[in-house]
Amino acid sequence: MAGHELSQERKRDTLKRKLRRFLGPWGVFFEEFVQHPVMVGSVIPSSGFTIRKMLAPVKWEECKLFVEYGPGVGTFCKPVLDRLPRDGTMLVIDTNRAFIDYLNRTITDSRFVAVLGSAEDVQEIIKAHGHDHADYVLSGLPFSTLPDGVAPRIAEATYDVVRPGGAFLTYQFSNVARNYTARHFERIEEGFEPLNILPCKLCWGWKEPEDNTGA
Repeated sequence: MAGHELSQERKRDTLKRKLRRFLGPWGVFFEEFVQHPVMVGSVIPSSGFTIRKMLAPVKWEECKLFVEYGPGVGTFCKPVLDRLPRDGTMLVIDTNRAFIDYLNRTITDSRFVAVLGSAEDVQEIIKAHGHDHADYVLSGLPFSTLPDGVAPRIAEATYDVVRPGGAFLTYQFSNVARNYTARHFERIEEGFEPLNILPCKLCWGWKEPEDNTGA
């Protein structure tokens, strides 16, 4: 009986590997959503329409460090790296080891760094990689389903780590991320992308530049 069960388990593992290879990133994303629906938040990665609209306000020529929380299978990674200056860095943070392992296998750009960790620790993480601030931080984290206290701590830590003139970019199906952002960032811009599954709300929280006039 034990031998039969082991054989069946091996067959299931083989089938899962074949299916994952066939589906590529979608397969990895779907599998992690099934196992961790609360943390992944969506069964389907963001659409190209969402990506383009979300990244449009970024001043890429001024961007040296772009941080992303919850990169998943890297839906935003290539578009960001395509726009990032040669001397820039993209640093992504995820608590899901499967996603971090996948990104490290599939993205070979020397400007890319994937870290297994929590967005709450963003300040310590970027310092460990030689930076003292981020120019932009992007998040698709499901703020509405994060454990108690985590979302406000992430919002506060993000404000502290973003340089003056930079921004916190969020996309979610509700206003929760926007509301946490508005507690800290001085200027809020909002958008909506219907061509996404599900349609999502976009928010850009801008940290106002420091007043150097002495007035």
